[in-house]
Amino acid sequence: MTGTRFDLPEVDAFTRPYWDAAAEGLLLLRRCGACGRAHHYPREFCPRCWSEDVTWEPASGRATLYTWSVVHRNDLPPFGSRTPYVAAVVDLAEGPRMMTEVVECGEESLRVGMALEVAFRTEETEKAEGPVAVAVPVFRPASA
Repeated sequence: MTGTRFDLPEVDAFTRPYWDAAAEGLLLLRRCGACGRAHHYPREFCPRCWSEDVTWEPASGRATLYTWSVVHRNDLPPFGSRTPYVAAVVDLAEGPRMMTEVVECGEESLRVGMALEVAFRTEETEKAEGPVAVAVPVFRPASA
């Protein structure tokens, strides 16, 4: 697919470390130095105590499936060509919940609490400077 991708993030100066790490196969979280809690999606302040003492840290990449929905119809490009797909919420091992997609797993195998691991799907979008690849974190069943 060429042209502007509305399903991909706009990378800015704040989120660039997150997306650069994803391109290297690493999921990052933000952790608060004041209360010690990790959070996701990345914010410049802690959503629990409002402290601005937050830093990036690598996540383990481990998660458990909290809930999901199998999407059979989505008319918004480019999602229509991906159906069916599994939209999900996972509990990261570090505590935060994350909206994502579960891949490499038939819907009949999905179970609440199943062990998952992060994977990355590379998508390409067109920017003024030319084609740009973005690695998007998704989750798959954990290997043994």
